[in-house]
Amino acid sequence: MTKRHSFNTNGLYAITPDIADTDLLITKVEAALQGGTSMLQYRNKQANHKLQTEQARAILPLCRQYQVPLIINDSVKLCLTLNADGVHLGADDGNLAEVRARLGKDKILGASCYNRFDLAKQAHQAGVDYVAFGACFASSTKPNAPVADLSLFAKAQNELQIPAVAIGGITLQNAPLVIQAGASAIAVINAIFNVDDVKSTCSQFSKLFI
Repeated sequence: MTKRHSFNTNGLYAITPDIADTDLLITKVEAALQGGTSMLQYRNKQANHKLQTEQARAILPLCRQYQVPLIINDSVKLCLTLNADGVHLGADDGNLAEVRARLGKDKILGASCYNRFDLAKQAHQAGVDYVAFGACFASSTKPNAPVADLSLFAKAQNELQIPAVAIGGITLQNAPLVIQAGASAIAVINAIFNVDDVKSTCSQFSKLFI
């Protein structure tokens, strides 16, 4: 598949935490961007549509400033309304081929494939730009998530030749394991946003890819 974008699929993929306070969220997001985040996903499972729209709209100019793609979790409608850079979907969040058609060729489309390579193959055929495997390690965000074998990353590299993102319980200590296994990027929530110094922590994660 030809690559449609110039976005950087290597590095730290920050995913926002469930924070209702938009000002606090913006402060944390800017620190993450200053720390070298290469992609940012807006995700707030506890917010209603109004708050999600408000928060994503506030984050978008920051992402533009730092030239980092803003991916919207689950909502194609919100992505198109704000003209964000793309959407990330779970297995039950919509037909990927239909979403690809709605987004057009210039938006980024990512898909959660959990611990299943068959889902990754289907997602690839539907036209996604990257797949995500996880949970790679025990995750407090999704404690009951199935564990994804790290061999999936090399398999995706060899057979699909699209970026594979690692997610689930990733810390500074275990991140090198998934990078060595072939993950193009590491998606992190708690280990970057639940710390005192978000910028410094993101910088440490980003340097793992140098």
